[in-house]
Amino acid sequence: MKVLVTGACGFLGSHVCEHFAREGWEVVGLDNMTTYELEKTGFKDLDVRVHMEEFVKKQGVELKVGSVEDLDRLLYISHECDYLVNCAAQPAMTLAIEDPFLDFGVNVLGGLNVLEVGKIRSIPVALCSTIHVYGNWINDELVEEDKRYRMGPGLDEDNLDMVGVITPLHASKKSMEVYGQAYIDTYGTKVGIFRLSGMYGPRQFGGEDHGWVANFTIRTVLGRPITIFGSGRQTRDILYATDASRLFEAFYQNPKPGLYTVGGGEDCAISLIECLEKLKGITGEEQNIEFKDERLGDLRWFVSSNEKVKGLGWEPRVLPQEGLGKLVEWARGVKEML
Repeated sequence: MKVLVTGACGFLGSHVCEHFAREGWEVVGLDNMTTYELEKTGFKDLDVRVHMEEFVKKQGVELKVGSVEDLDRLLYISHECDYLVNCAAQPAMTLAIEDPFLDFGVNVLGGLNVLEVGKIRSIPVALCSTIHVYGNWINDELVEEDKRYRMGPGLDEDNLDMVGVITPLHASKKSMEVYGQAYIDTYGTKVGIFRLSGMYGPRQFGGEDHGWVANFTIRTVLGRPITIFGSGRQTRDILYATDASRLFEAFYQNPKPGLYTVGGGEDCAISLIECLEKLKGITGEEQNIEFKDERLGDLRWFVSSNEKVKGLGWEPRVLPQEGLGKLVEWARGVKEML
């Protein structure tokens, strides 16, 4: 079997490549090798990019340089592929606000191109979306795809998605989802649309713009100041990277088209403050924490029910204590790049 993974040298993409390679698949990876998402982190962005490239190649991945915005390139390298997993993304709300055209190009045009390849090649496609498309006014109850939620004061209870403050990231990810459903309905393409919650794990060079669990971990390990935007009670059901990677194989084995909300579930629900407390316990390091105002568009609470995705034969396995321990170990091993 042969899989094409876009965004192969990114955090999630590298884990997906690693998983399929270990399962004996032939893996082709595509990445544009840009560093824009690393430029604000303060890390050695070129060293990080080389590090990720070398890791992916060591897994036996046939790595190609290119962008999901180039349909001809996608069609060329997808020859004889049986599956396409789209991990290429502009994932940060702050960067989307700064450059909505970049955000649109990667998330919407890139997503549409991936779907077109799936249609032409007659292969299943997995799209990585985000829980942010639910908006930022969900109250404390488990989130399911087809359920309508109690929203914040003065908001329409009949609305499901995109309620609250909407940013370009909300718009681009939701647009990609709509195109995914259109390809399911119009062309019969087997598309899995996965709204992922709180991704974390090794090789996540997280900063204040994206990857908060890794950001907290790296700053704790290095003794750097940590900023919490808002109360610190914001909660996510964090999802470990290897669990997400297994999800994509589960969809290939049981390709039921549609939308899936995926997170660590109730057992992995953790607030920002609770995460920092766990990291302090694991590392034994003191933390210098500063609180600032909540940021535009931030989601305050989210815990997935995972009821629908369980129908694919998938459940999360890695609990926060174990996952954070592995993340700390990784961060300590790459200090020279941080």
